Amino acid sequence: MTTPAPDPKPAPTSQPAVPGPPTKHQLALMIWLAVFPTLTVLNLALGHWLGTLTPVVRTFVLATIAVPIVIYGLMPQLHRLRRRLLTRHNH
Repeated sequence: MTTPAPDPKPAPTSQPAVPGPPTKHQLALMIWLAVFPTLTVLNLALGHWLGTLTPVVRTFVLATIAVPIVIYGLMPQLHRLRRRLLTRHNH
């Protein structure tokens, strides 16, 4: 009895290629897309109250609120969106 010859083609992988990290320019755009709207909304929502503060204190308050929103809320979403767009583009 003979055994069948092995199939010369490798089995296709079911996992799509995962894109690498964003380039410096992509990351800069992603950060801008997260920071600008966040600061705009915060300024519109808190503008009257922020106007009573000194510029340094106003900047400190804005940064204290905006940084966690951008880092923990918006950047993960933008990374997912970028990954989805690049993965869809490659297929």
